[in-house]
Amino acid sequence: MADEQKNEEQKTEKTRTEEFKLNGGEIIDKIKEIFHEGNIRRIILKDENGKVFMEIPLTVGIIGAALVPVLAAIGAIAALVSKLTIVVEKVE
Repeated sequence: MADEQKNEEQKTEKTRTEEFKLNGGEIIDKIKEIFHEGNIRRIILKDENGKVFMEIPLTVGIIGAALVPVLAAIGAIAALVSKLTIVVEKVE
């Protein structure tokens, strides 16, 4: 019964995506800004050629200290790649 209700909720949720093309130094600040906006379902980091470096599924409960490892991983990727596209999937 609970699974049926969950499936109905997922069907009624509307999602939208936003893309941001940023340089290495701007990436962490933008990710922090995105986290604070809320309603984020997933963040995808891609290089200039569209290759996915990292896909971060987010849950409602990810806050505070739980973000530290995610931001560290993003910072490491940003140091390796000069330009990244951030694709943000939001729930409306």
